[in-house]
Amino acid sequence: MEKKDFEAWLDNISITFLSLTDLQKNETLDHLISLSGAVQLRHLSNNLEILLKRDFLKLLPLELSFYLLKWLDPQTLLTCCLVSKQWNKVISACTEVWQTACKNLGWQIDDSVQDPLHWKKVYLKAILRMKQLKDHEAFETSSLIGHSARVYALYYKDGLLCTGSDDLSAKLWDVSTGQCIYGIQTHTCATVKFDEQKLVTGSFDNTVACWEWSSGAKTQHFRGHTGAVFSVDYNDELDILVSGSADFTVKVWALSTGTCLNTLTGHTEWVTKVVLQKCKVKSVMHSPGDYILLSADKYEIKIWPIGREINCKCLKTLSVSEDRSISLQPRLHFDGKYIVCSSALGLYQWDFASYDILRVIKTPDFSNVSLLGFGEIFALLFDNRYLYIMDLRTEKLISRWPLPEYRKSKRGSSFLAGEMSWLNGLNGQNDMGLVFATSMPDHSIHLVLWKEHG
Repeated sequence: MEKKDFEAWLDNISITFLSLTDLQKNETLDHLISLSGAVQLRHLSNNLEILLKRDFLKLLPLELSFYLLKWLDPQTLLTCCLVSKQWNKVISACTEVWQTACKNLGWQIDDSVQDPLHWKKVYLKAILRMKQLKDHEAFETSSLIGHSARVYALYYKDGLLCTGSDDLSAKLWDVSTGQCIYGIQTHTCATVKFDEQKLVTGSFDNTVACWEWSSGAKTQHFRGHTGAVFSVDYNDELDILVSGSADFTVKVWALSTGTCLNTLTGHTEWVTKVVLQKCKVKSVMHSPGDYILLSADKYEIKIWPIGREINCKCLKTLSVSEDRSISLQPRLHFDGKYIVCSSALGLYQWDFASYDILRVIKTPDFSNVSLLGFGEIFALLFDNRYLYIMDLRTEKLISRWPLPEYRKSKRGSSFLAGEMSWLNGLNGQNDMGLVFATSMPDHSIHLVLWKEHG
């Protein structure tokens, strides 16, 4: 057929085809396909793929592609990465998508890092760690052996664990290696705290002492309490040491001289915890940067201003029940913004600016669950059988780890949390090292540690 005649025929066929119903059009196409040979079918297949299988990620501007990808969940995105090299390239380049996915898992995000491949790798690392937590496989255990009598006092800092024992010694351990770095002769320790140069111990003999690690020498002795000293804290900048005792008092001492500067009264039970911390919020009673002392007994938490002016009055007393029907657990969290303590009713969180209760977090059978650590994303809790991790955004327990028959103590100072930064969000670097430590009936120290990433 001549070209001119073909074009006229094609125009006539096209006009007729457009006038048909959809069913008639389909029948026409079926008939034409049945008459086609291999060359025509190949031509049809190639053109249909172009017309019907549009690669929108390839055709859309990158900004629009990123906008669409943000509506997909991370698992779907990982599947989409397998479609083609182009899809993998585009999806892997969407920084915001992977940052958001990490945030949703409770991961810390450094917005200054804009390398999308970095965040995709962080997400893949994150889902592995979260799966380990969900499957109760994120931790491992170890033991420290060296004391010959009950270990009551524990304190952890920067990879080092200090233990104080009834065998009249204190030891400093490198948690990563299990090696004892220092061992010095002391009194019976009810509480310990240390830094690079010194060790401060509160004792069942009613005194507080300061020791030098390098020589083991006692550099200061603080006498004045008439009951066992269950908690100590100090600040070198203020030259102040504070101690809480079974004599119902808190004493403020000059750290360098051992002189008692003030005795704070008002507690009617053993003072089992004292915390010296800088305030981070403003209120009518304090400003950011002010030093604050918290002291806790079985029923109350008292707040005191501490600074160059040693003579201070209690700013506020916090409790969870007016009739003292509900007792507080000995562990206390204070970061300068919030106060958190556990009780039989649940976890209580106070706003330090207003002293108002922000929330009460309850879980089943919470009367036996105690607080170990509290952050922006996670809380670390435990009872007689398990260590628990709670997602504070949902207030659900997301992981647990079995604990041995550790030594029970009413005052609760024979167990502690290890590294705490991960409670504000994991980042792939802070999920390592010590999670939990407790003393055992055989005088050893039971450690719960993060497993290395798979």
